[in-house]
Amino acid sequence: MHLPRLPDWLVYLAIVTALVIGSMGRREKADAPPPPPPMAGDDSIPLGPSSPFDPAVVVDVPGQQKPGTGTAFSVAETGVWMTARHVVDGCTRIALVVAEGRGVAARAIIDPGGEAAILTTDGGAPALPLAGAATTPRPGALGFHPGFPQGQPGEAVSRLLGRENLVVRGRGARTEPVLAWAEIGRTDTLKGTLAGLSGAPVLDSAGRVIGVTVAEAPRRGRIYTTTPDTVQSALRSSRRRPATYAVGEPINVENYGRVADGLRRDLRVAQVVCLSTS
Repeated sequence: MHLPRLPDWLVYLAIVTALVIGSMGRREKADAPPPPPPMAGDDSIPLGPSSPFDPAVVVDVPGQQKPGTGTAFSVAETGVWMTARHVVDGCTRIALVVAEGRGVAARAIIDPGGEAAILTTDGGAPALPLAGAATTPRPGALGFHPGFPQGQPGEAVSRLLGRENLVVRGRGARTEPVLAWAEIGRTDTLKGTLAGLSGAPVLDSAGRVIGVTVAEAPRRGRIYTTTPDTVQSALRSSRRRPATYAVGEPINVENYGRVADGLRRDLRVAQVVCLSTS
């Protein structure tokens, strides 16, 4: 894999600055009660179609982007990656961290209709398999979020609650359906915010990408991700060839930390840094 090298001092400076800021600082505005107990789930009842009557989660996106960090994952070994839109929207210099002190330049393609973005690099890593737009997640299903919360390797596990509408106000104002998950576990040493996990894939138990992690509501213990449709829309808008729809490595609550470590080690999941903004 041939990847261009950015100046070490630039990547070091950007990472140190960005880790203080975090890239997943968006929060649900209203106070809310604690999360309910995990759902038992019902494998026979998939989610229905999205509706304007679904519950809404409102986030404010500042008009001026700030340098920060997030997570990205490979969707094609030719150098195509996916992340959350708000991590890179408005960034003029973007890098993927491929080793300590080493980054590669990335270019962003923003899907105007959704909270997913495509990054491209010269050279890439093996792709994660996608679940496909026809996949209908079922309430109670487990989701696994490997990435870089608080700028450090880490992961969370959640249980699907249902569908909600993400209402974005400010930069890129829009409304789109998202999946709402109840967090039920995380890296043992990870306390507090999940800042930096934005852009991480949410994987099903077969290791396939269901969506992109885009927001959290700490008071409610919620994690929000895009739907499979949004992933497909971003790929279509970028005119990039998607990854295969094969099954990945099976994941469960016992091995998800080990699987996440392997994905980061192979750079299938990488840290993305916004170096400068417009």
